[in-house]
Amino acid sequence: MSSSGEKQRLAAILAADVAGYSRLMSADERRTVAALDAARTLFRAEIEGRQGRVVDTAGDSLLAVFESAAEAVNAALAVQKQLAAHSAAVPDDQRMRFRVGVHLGDVIEKSDGTVYGAGVNMAARLEALAEPGGIAVSDGVHGVVRGRVAARFEDQGERAVKNIPDPVRVFYVRDDDSAASRPIEAASDPGRALPERPAIAVLPFTNMSGDPEQEYFADGMVEDIITALSRFKELFVIARNSSFVYKGRAVDIQQVARELGVRYVLEGGVRKAGNRVRITGQLIDAATRAHLWADRFDGALEDVFDLQDRITESVVGALQPTLRQAEIERARRKPPASLDAYDYLLRALPMVIANTAAEAGTATTLLGEALRLYPDYAYAHALMAMAYGQIFRSAGGPEREQARAKSVTHARRALEVAGDDSTALAHAGFLLLITEQDVAGARAALDRAVALNPNAATAYAYRALVLAMAGEPEPAIENATRALRLSPLDPTSYLPQMALVIARIGLRQYADAVAWAHKAIESAPPRYPMSYAWLIVAECARGNVGEAERQVKRLAAILPGFEPGMLARLFDIFPEPLRSNSVVVLRDAGLVPAAS
Repeated sequence: MSSSGEKQRLAAILAADVAGYSRLMSADERRTVAALDAARTLFRAEIEGRQGRVVDTAGDSLLAVFESAAEAVNAALAVQKQLAAHSAAVPDDQRMRFRVGVHLGDVIEKSDGTVYGAGVNMAARLEALAEPGGIAVSDGVHGVVRGRVAARFEDQGERAVKNIPDPVRVFYVRDDDSAASRPIEAASDPGRALPERPAIAVLPFTNMSGDPEQEYFADGMVEDIITALSRFKELFVIARNSSFVYKGRAVDIQQVARELGVRYVLEGGVRKAGNRVRITGQLIDAATRAHLWADRFDGALEDVFDLQDRITESVVGALQPTLRQAEIERARRKPPASLDAYDYLLRALPMVIANTAAEAGTATTLLGEALRLYPDYAYAHALMAMAYGQIFRSAGGPEREQARAKSVTHARRALEVAGDDSTALAHAGFLLLITEQDVAGARAALDRAVALNPNAATAYAYRALVLAMAGEPEPAIENATRALRLSPLDPTSYLPQMALVIARIGLRQYADAVAWAHKAIESAPPRYPMSYAWLIVAECARGNVGEAERQVKRLAAILPGFEPGMLARLFDIFPEPLRSNSVVVLRDAGLVPAAS
């Protein structure tokens, strides 16, 4: 039990201190103190500008807490970049360099604002592992911010740290402005023309164990990966017969990409030791030779087919959001005059994912260009439905009904022309629930999307939300769990997490609902209101009205124009009886007026 005035909560913790501070003070105390004061001012500005709070500045150190791990990492990147620029003209032995560590974990916050606990200790340990001028983050931070910050992450493996019983997996964070991100000079042979969709070749995995039996295992798994990726209609996947031409050959990735006409290449290896097998995989952008993703998977060979299925699922689940982010960055670099329908869609996609009315308005302009070039583009219609749905959620007066009608029109059109595009079916189906409360239509579209592509995390996420809103918590939990397992690093992971919140509230498991709501807030875009709204309902349902009131204030701080009296309106988009039940909980807690 915490003492009076203390509360335990999840937070992103940033710890920093000066490398070689004693040496700098010995060399020139006045200059060092002045530099430290200037650096603290810079830290404070970046931290407070990203909804963080400086907790302590004892000695040469600094401790801060954030509501968002992404904002903590962004603050650290901004500070390190500015400190490096400010000290460029300073002799190397006189430069003040900070080590920064960022961790996501529980803290105990006292009434005076100070924090302590295991999360703070871990951030301090990570800071000690960082390079001078560098940033080190924990595995938990890497998992929730990867793809959401403009940075590269270098896996440093598991490290033993003081007073922590288990090894800690550490990642170094590198600013994304690097030569590795720029295309190298093209070869004289231009190779095959690239298709509009992202094209990928999965090369035969290397058998590194010398055991011929593993050759069949590796080949079968690669075939499964090719089949699973082929179900994503936004991808162009090279057939097995073409990619297996390179089996047993030492290859140059760029030459393979030119010969096959692909932008991305997946390669890997299999190593057997006793009854255990390890699979490694890496995704490479052939134009830059940059490694976009790498991971390893371990398992026992008792059930080789089950292991093969699990590894295939994990690889495909990780690749799809990685490829999507790489394609978005590619589209951003293209000159406007050369954009095609797919490029316009890619530029709009992050704005739709941001899930705010302001960015949705810009997205509709870009998607309008995509549909002008390709009127029956199912995915563009589905995203247009999403964008107008976001405007509908926030608008008032005639604009609200206009946005709803446009969302319905585009959702219906997407379903008409989607064919076997599971992604378009998933987005459009979910919008039928939000804009028309059409539970049956939404379920039919999402059931079809899942049947077409059992690896589509987005379809499972939306189906989980529909089931949770329809009062079926157990299947909702099953679908949400599968979505998170299929794509654990997806920037839209807040959707299945919110489904888990609604489902747990329905089961009266309020502590679990609160825990998942905090995860949804961490994963969601900074100004997305609904993860906060469901946290408020969960806290009210378990009788923690004081914390619910604090979250209402946080919601007002992040959402322009929001006032506490508007809280009930956020639930208007949900079907009955979910909407009424939620408003009753808020009304009983005194957070909405009786007339709501």
